Amino acid sequence: MEDINLGLYFLSETVGTAMLLLLGAGVVANVALKGTKGNGGGFLMVTWGWGLAVFSGVLVSAYSGAQLNPAVSIALLIKGAITAEQFMVAVGAQLVGAMLGAFIAWLAYKEHFDLEPEAATKLGVFATGPANRSYAWNLITEVIGTFVLVFVIFGFADYGVAEVGVPAGLGGVSALPVALLVVGIGVSLGGPTGYAINPARDLGPRIMHALLPIKGKGSSDWGYSWVPVVGPLIGGSLAALTAPVLLGLVA
Repeated sequence: MEDINLGLYFLSETVGTAMLLLLGAGVVANVALKGTKGNGGGFLMVTWGWGLAVFSGVLVSAYSGAQLNPAVSIALLIKGAITAEQFMVAVGAQLVGAMLGAFIAWLAYKEHFDLEPEAATKLGVFATGPANRSYAWNLITEVIGTFVLVFVIFGFADYGVAEVGVPAGLGGVSALPVALLVVGIGVSLGGPTGYAINPARDLGPRIMHALLPIKGKGSSDWGYSWVPVVGPLIGGSLAALTAPVLLGLVA
C-alpha cells in the first residue's frame, strides 16, 4: 500500500459520496415528490438514476479509490487493501459526504418537499424502508444485495479492470461496471428493502431528515435504521472472506 495524504483521502471520499447522494436522492425526489417533472417515473427510473449517481461519484473520487461505501471499505480492510486508519478516515468521510449530498438534494427540491403531503414519501427521498417490515428478512435481503455488490467488485478489480481502494486506482472506464452492477442489484434485489447496500447512503441522509426543517416530515424511522447499516457491513465482510476462495484468487 502506497503512502497517501489522509486529508486528500478524506476529501476524495467526501466529494464522491456527496455526488452519489445528491444524484441518488435527487432521482428519488424527482420520481416521488408532488409536482416534479419526473413524478411517477417509477422504480426503473430510480434504479438507473442511482446507477448513474454511482458512476458520477466514482469519477470524482479516484484519489481514494472511490470506495463510497463502508461495506466496501470494511471488505478492503479485511482483504488488507487499506489500513485501519484509512478505513476510519474513509467511513467518516462517507458519512459526511452522504449528509452533504442529501442536504443539497433537499435544497434543490425544497418547494416540492413543501408541496408533498405524505410524510413517508419525504422520508423515502432520504432513507430506505422495507416493502414488508420483517427485520430478519429485511436484514437478509441487505446482506445478500451487498454481498453481490462487493463480491462482483472484487471479481473485476482482481482481474485488472480496477483497483478499488487504491489511490488513483479508478478511472472513467472502470466506473461503468460499478454503475451497471448497482442498476442490476436494484432491479433484481431492490424490491424488498429499496436496496440501501451502503450504510452511509442510508444513515447520513436519515440524520439530515431528522435535522432539516422539512414541513410535515414525520418520523425518521429510527427503529428500522440499523438494518441498512448492519446488513451491508455483514454482506461486505462475507464477500471479502469468500471472494479469495470462490474467485480462485488465493496466491
